[in-house]
Amino acid sequence: MSHIGRRVHDRAILDALENREAIPFKGEVWRVTRAGVDPLRGSNAPGRWSPSGEFVLYTSCERDGAIEEIGYRLSLEPVWPSRLKHELHELAAATKRTLRFADVAALEPLGVNAARYGSFAYEATQAIAAAAHFLGFDGLLVPNARFPCANLVVFVDDTKPPLTLKKSEAIDWTTWRKKKGLI
Repeated sequence: MSHIGRRVHDRAILDALENREAIPFKGEVWRVTRAGVDPLRGSNAPGRWSPSGEFVLYTSCERDGAIEEIGYRLSLEPVWPSRLKHELHELAAATKRTLRFADVAALEPLGVNAARYGSFAYEATQAIAAAAHFLGFDGLLVPNARFPCANLVVFVDDTKPPLTLKKSEAIDWTTWRKKKGLI
């Protein structure tokens, strides 16, 4: 069972989300994982939309959006982690009750500082995700912090995520780094 349902939620966020219309999402999304990791397994690491110990599955609506998110994190290391191998997975997604935030400005009334969206200041976004999950939404369609596209964040809990693996391929980080001017 997830810890999301046991947290104290911000009443103003709950009230704001309660009145938002949920949308279904159906389409292809992409996800990067370490090689050999099940691409349909949620993450329990803290992140922009997941407080520590709470399960979400991050995907991007664009192939390059998924790669940019992980590439950015890897590029923060003092030495590029050359032994880590990653795979890009194309997934078919079908959610029923997803909250959509068209851009970062749409998140500002909920406490997100647009100027710091790309930083590691996650408190406001984590509070939004926890409240959305508490209210029974199955995911969030939110701006990608590293690439001009949307990310689909799916709440997975103890249920099977509404995703199906279509195909996987190895990521060539050397080519990516050359393209970005990092080597």
